[in-house]
Amino acid sequence: MIRISGIISFAMILTLMSLTGCVDKYPNVPRKYWPGLDEAFSKPGGNILELKQALNNTPVDQKEGMAFLIANMPQRDLDTLTSEFLLDNVEYAYRAKETFPWTKELPDSIFFNEVLPYVSLNERRDNWRKDFYERFSKYVAESPDLRSAIDSLNKHIRDELLVDYNTKRKKPDQSPYESMEQGMASCSGLSILLTDAFRAVGIPSRIAGTPNWHDDRGNHNWNEVWIDGEWYFTEYYPSGLNKSWFLADAGKADPNSREHAIYASSFMPADTYFPLVWDSTITYVNAYNVTDRYIKIYEDSEREKQLAGNRIVVKVLMFKSAVCTLKGDDRVAANVDVFSGGEQIGGGRTSGPTQDMNDVLEFKLEKNRDYTFKYFGDGGVLKQVGIHTGDKNMEIKLYMK
Repeated sequence: MIRISGIISFAMILTLMSLTGCVDKYPNVPRKYWPGLDEAFSKPGGNILELKQALNNTPVDQKEGMAFLIANMPQRDLDTLTSEFLLDNVEYAYRAKETFPWTKELPDSIFFNEVLPYVSLNERRDNWRKDFYERFSKYVAESPDLRSAIDSLNKHIRDELLVDYNTKRKKPDQSPYESMEQGMASCSGLSILLTDAFRAVGIPSRIAGTPNWHDDRGNHNWNEVWIDGEWYFTEYYPSGLNKSWFLADAGKADPNSREHAIYASSFMPADTYFPLVWDSTITYVNAYNVTDRYIKIYEDSEREKQLAGNRIVVKVLMFKSAVCTLKGDDRVAANVDVFSGGEQIGGGRTSGPTQDMNDVLEFKLEKNRDYTFKYFGDGGVLKQVGIHTGDKNMEIKLYMK
């Protein structure tokens, strides 16, 4: 009697659990994702089996990541992405988490939203994760921390992918492989490449940009990286964190203007959506309005300039040779590091022939002091050029030959 009673009681408990919705219908998936999964699996279309297969075949320790993607992806991805695509993406995102110390230390919220996603904007969905993990791991393998990893990857991405800015690219919103096939991309395409490369090695990244500058010169997109709780901006052609030719323009953005504000992309739902100037009908790219942060960065930068009265700006341009015409087409993109004595105090990349003529590598150096610029010229030969700063801003020309 005791045994029968126990069986009946257990059956009654299962029935009650079913009636009250307590059955674990998504094993090893936190309940906060269940409503999103329910909605994803209830959508019409013939792709539900692929999504369920992806979730079911994901290892237990990665299942929350897969659930996050499925619960937050736009309808176009629910309709088309294969289980193989999703499983590859999740596997290598978690591999980065296991490999790199900076990824291990990330909060789950940052890992899920800024490392795990396979896409930034509305670009074609390429399966880049494994390829980029293998391409870029070598550049960060010896990096002692996140900042060093960001700097190393940023310096090497152009020479690894051989993609440059060019207005002749086929479209602005190119996927990684579309840009690599052409060897050219817009600022948006370059930003997509860099964010994917960062994410491949576990560096949290997203795309930021404005639909139109304050003076109506048009749009621009760039990258952000997350370091110790703060977002910093950078670009495919690096000039240092929170340093770029566009900072003065970003400081004049209008947070209350849909057209003149600055936005940062998000995979999961956010405050608003990212305005895409090439297709204003798309509203599924989530975004935060981050204008106020850029205004503050600009104001802090201006305040620092006022306090740093003992510094000058040294602009650095790289050309093919000393006998060239020194016109824009003769410019060369190359990494340049600056040293004071034996200590490196800065570094960046010069602008190539297709970049804006106003986009010039700049260093803020102390007045009346000796510095050495080091870079690799033609044939991989290390070249060193010494200068002595005076009291006024300077422009120096370096040569590959």
